Amino acid sequence: MDVARAYAIAWKVAGRVPGPVLRGVTNLAADVTWARRTSGVRRLEANIARVRPDLTGRALRRTTRAGMRSYMRYFGETFALSSWSPEQIAARVRATGVENLQPELDAGRTVLLALGHTGNWDLAGAWATVHLAPVTTVAERLEPEELFQEFLAFREGFGVRILPLTGGGDVFRELVRTARGGPGLLPLLADRDLTARGVEVDLAGRRARVAAGPASLAVTTGARLVTTLVRYERLHGARRRAARSPWGVVLEFGEPIPVPTDLPRAEQVRVVTQSWVDHFVEGVRRYPQDWHMLQRVFVEDLDTERYAATLAAQAPTGRRALEATSDQVHAEEGTG
Repeated sequence: MDVARAYAIAWKVAGRVPGPVLRGVTNLAADVTWARRTSGVRRLEANIARVRPDLTGRALRRTTRAGMRSYMRYFGETFALSSWSPEQIAARVRATGVENLQPELDAGRTVLLALGHTGNWDLAGAWATVHLAPVTTVAERLEPEELFQEFLAFREGFGVRILPLTGGGDVFRELVRTARGGPGLLPLLADRDLTARGVEVDLAGRRARVAAGPASLAVTTGARLVTTLVRYERLHGARRRAARSPWGVVLEFGEPIPVPTDLPRAEQVRVVTQSWVDHFVEGVRRYPQDWHMLQRVFVEDLDTERYAATLAAQAPTGRRALEATSDQVHAEEGTG
């Protein structure tokens, strides 16, 4: 199957399909996938069970089914997003906690956002870049390259600046430059480590690996870091009519994460990472069906030998690499 071509067709066709039909198709795809108990469904169910151990049996299965519908809804909306009017996008999004980042934006500074794979982050980005501040983020370089270029064109089409995670130069250095500019928003999907240089944290009482990026940037640049949850909500009345959909999303901006100043940089990164993860998990526990985590994130699910090799390779270099990068950035700033 030519995945890139399938996605390209979906982007061209989805916006022309009536909303109720598109939602019906995505619900059907979700229900069939859920009923087949694919590996992704089983992984999603296991991840939800660890975050919400109170859900068992039928309740867990219902939540997993709702999770698959949320996941497929995200794709259906994403494929159709470029056809929506600014008024539709505005009606579909509601934000809380904006007061936690507005003073920084008003002062001309960039705010870092630690996000997870929840709700519809593409819709959130399209809204935020118009209603809050310009958005820059990092995207995993998908394969084949044509698929990555389709995603790139899609996201840049509604004003979001994209930095490729790999193959585009020193992404951390570019993120540092961005974080020191502004005003702007720098959201990073960080609830899964894609680089093998992540941080091991306590996630709902179990060990997991998440990305170090948000905390590393906060420590290196001094930019404020805010945990952000994107979740779905049902729409009613005038807002539903304006959105032309029964579904919208809520952006929940938390309070800025404090950075301890009396610790080595590597330890600062660990502490800040654990802090935003704690806030994120609280949101996932409230809305587990909107956590689209169909991959391995908990340490106990990782391949034991590969994980041991990752830790062995990371131990002697990880902290020094972070500190060397930070030192070089500070040195360049001092001489610039």
